[in-house]
Amino acid sequence: MLSPRLHNFLDERHAPYATQSHDRTVTAEQTAAAMHVAREHFAKTVMIKVDGNLAMMVMPATYRVDLTRLSRALGGPLVELAGESEFKDAFPDCEPGAMPPFGHLYGMPVYVDSRLAHQDEIAFNAGSHTDALRMPYAQFEQLAEPELLWLAHVM
Repeated sequence: MLSPRLHNFLDERHAPYATQSHDRTVTAEQTAAAMHVAREHFAKTVMIKVDGNLAMMVMPATYRVDLTRLSRALGGPLVELAGESEFKDAFPDCEPGAMPPFGHLYGMPVYVDSRLAHQDEIAFNAGSHTDALRMPYAQFEQLAEPELLWLAHVM
């Protein structure tokens, strides 16, 4: 199931995208494999808290968020991973852990690791563990309006 909020947002803006159903997956790396997409092109969303407020960190599936580096890049706030119980209610139209990287649709900022910006196309979860979406990275950046930072490191 594609997130209705995401679907409406993209269609209203006539954004180019393609949906793809796949076998149920849990991790970003599993989803990339199920979609036959390079892990560097699959954008995983990691939920974080910045001074207690929810935010999204988006990076290639092959990377891990560096919370210390992120805190420094944002000027020193407390940055920590958010637990599922802390964010599941923020995404009423998504399965837990399958939210798309469009934080502004859910009232939160989005930070993107700059290495995603080098990709022509990215893929990401679209609201469920069986549906994903592909779109040109430039279109994603224009619509999601993320803050670009160098924040992650290879796992």
